[in-house]
Amino acid sequence: MTKKIILDTDPGIDDAMAIIFAEAHPDIDLKAITTVYGNATIENATHNALYLKQKYQLKADVAMGTDKPLIRPPVGPTVVVHGEAGFGDVKAPDKLDVTADPRPAYQYIIDAVTAEPGEITLVAVGPLTNLALALDAKPEIVDLVKEVVIMGGAFGVNDHRGNVTPYAEANIHDDPHSADKVFAASWPVAIIGLDVTEESFFTRQYLDDLRDDAGEVGQFIWDVSRYYLKFYSEKVGMEGCHVHDPSAIAYVIDPELFGFREGPVRVVTDGPAEGHTMQKFDGRKYLHDDWAKSASQRVGVTVKDQALLKLYRDTIVNYSKQ
Repeated sequence: MTKKIILDTDPGIDDAMAIIFAEAHPDIDLKAITTVYGNATIENATHNALYLKQKYQLKADVAMGTDKPLIRPPVGPTVVVHGEAGFGDVKAPDKLDVTADPRPAYQYIIDAVTAEPGEITLVAVGPLTNLALALDAKPEIVDLVKEVVIMGGAFGVNDHRGNVTPYAEANIHDDPHSADKVFAASWPVAIIGLDVTEESFFTRQYLDDLRDDAGEVGQFIWDVSRYYLKFYSEKVGMEGCHVHDPSAIAYVIDPELFGFREGPVRVVTDGPAEGHTMQKFDGRKYLHDDWAKSASQRVGVTVKDQALLKLYRDTIVNYSKQ
């Protein structure tokens, strides 16, 4: 059965990998790409999304989102990881033949889920500000969305705790107040965090093989990955990269790839642990418990990494032959 999604993203090298994955798999109907600041400025992120829309003739709408967090000062684009404009050494043409939807991303999300109640999954792989703005503007959307899938957070499972601070993952750190709001809401959330995304690897050889076997789309993924792999090699000491954003798409396609732990999630919103995600999963009642009023959500704790890698490769190779 085809699953309708809106992909909220800050393209972004691994975001491009995820967008193409979503478009390529026959079980996903990519309804829209809503953009947010994060890996790139909101202008570059939106331009990158429109570039992919034009390059691969995506039917998905593109709607520009917000350019800053709800409360905290902006961190700024992660140039060291994704390059000046977001796609590493790949530069989108300045002039494109496609344009964005005139609505701001949060309004597009509200309109879309209102028009198709219970049908659309929101997949967010950047800071969660657009989702928080949609919640603020129309709290009823919690009952209209099929599911919310988030690439973000780190809970210490499998020894993964943070990637921009010792205890914070980048998407959550960029806007912890929005993340806390989104996690606490009464819609069903599946969190695909570093606990599982850092258990899967696109090695150099994997990406080389994809380039060789998946035609133009494989070449594009290889091209944008060069800057990313340089960062991983020089700063992380890995000859490959973690499978972050594509893992959220993999969950939508096949939830059985992941194992989960349930319980409410809160986010530290200031101080040295800003952006730290914490889940209460013991079921105990406490005298003081700021988790008690938040909805129980699902946090990914295991992943069938080889099956995920095969799913990604098979999907891209098959797409290249269409």
